[in-house]
Amino acid sequence: MPALTTASRTLARSWTAHQLPAVRASCSAIQTQTRSVSEVSTTSSFDSPFKGMGSSQGTTKIPSFAKYRNKSGESSTKVFQYFMVGTMGAITAMGAKATVQDFLVNMSASADVLAQAKVEIDLSAIPEGKNVIIKWRGKPVFIRHRTESEIQEAEDTKWEALRDPQSDQDRVQKPDWLIMLGVCTHLGCVPIGEAGDFGGWFCPCHGSHYDISGRIRKGPAPLNLEVPPYEFPEEGKVVIG
Repeated sequence: MPALTTASRTLARSWTAHQLPAVRASCSAIQTQTRSVSEVSTTSSFDSPFKGMGSSQGTTKIPSFAKYRNKSGESSTKVFQYFMVGTMGAITAMGAKATVQDFLVNMSASADVLAQAKVEIDLSAIPEGKNVIIKWRGKPVFIRHRTESEIQEAEDTKWEALRDPQSDQDRVQKPDWLIMLGVCTHLGCVPIGEAGDFGGWFCPCHGSHYDISGRIRKGPAPLNLEVPPYEFPEEGKVVIG
């Protein structure tokens, strides 16, 4: 065993002595290559982005954007931004207004409908004691030029006990002119004038009787004949609507 240990030590010493020159040569080559790289970097125009890695300096070179900066200050930029925002808001508001206006115009009544919204009638052509039927908004309108006896009869009626209580004064603006829609309040039929049990209007469809003031007196109709809006702009003229 001592002889084997001595032989191993001798072999290790000889191998180390043999490999040491080769290791030294490799280290010299690495140092020479390092010096050549540093020399090239100092003479070359290329600036490596990895220069200074591992040191306190940065690993990359950040370019300068100084020439792109606004030299007039921050206030001028804000003014321009506010101007653009205000302009776009005004344009948007105008567009919305135009859209809504076009929609409302399309939804409004046409010219022919507006022409029928109001009807003017010459009352001088209607003799006393006669009925005239005109068309207003697609509905018949009764215009009655009442006599003195008819006015007296309408005013003397005990309207409080009627099915649809309404005085004659509430249904007319002038006692001698009775204006109302010619549509039965039962099922929408057109009553016949100067007929019925009360000398007014009679609906033959279901037997509704109206008096000389257009109030329901007998039959299935629940309400009096409707009075449309009208006015007398001048003597002898009436405008319905």
